[in-house]
Amino acid sequence: MKSAPWYKQFWPWFLIILPGSVVIASMVTIKIATDNPVSLVAEDYYKEGKAINQDLSRITLARNLGIVFEIKQQGDQLVFIQHGGQGNGEAIKVEFHHTTLAKHDQQMMLTQNGDGNYQMATDKVVEGKWQVMIDSFDGRWRLQQKLTLPLTESVWFR
Repeated sequence: MKSAPWYKQFWPWFLIILPGSVVIASMVTIKIATDNPVSLVAEDYYKEGKAINQDLSRITLARNLGIVFEIKQQGDQLVFIQHGGQGNGEAIKVEFHHTTLAKHDQQMMLTQNGDGNYQMATDKVVEGKWQVMIDSFDGRWRLQQKLTLPLTESVWFR
């Protein structure tokens, strides 16, 4: 009795497909890893650690000056309303840092409108969790807090 050639049998193909699928899966994994680099680890952690100490003194100054902001979402706008401190019409710098995707980080200067509020279009930031920092235009003081967009109620920065 003559047996069928090897390429017509089940077991050789089964044994070839297993390592072949691993090779394909590893190539897909390498492609995903190279297209999405990890942005959570700081390259210069010592320098960033020193910057954190400066931020703490700026946060303390904001508290001492009594600066408080309320953030509301009105349609496609974020409205920043100052409720404390000196309201002399200075511009503020607002930074949005995404918790995991650094490519979505935003930084902008806002000036007061006729109502004395600061407005920003929400099309510049995607939905999700954000670390938000509000700085004076000259960098003297800072307020920071985490928030999730879109906002369902007012958020207070103290």
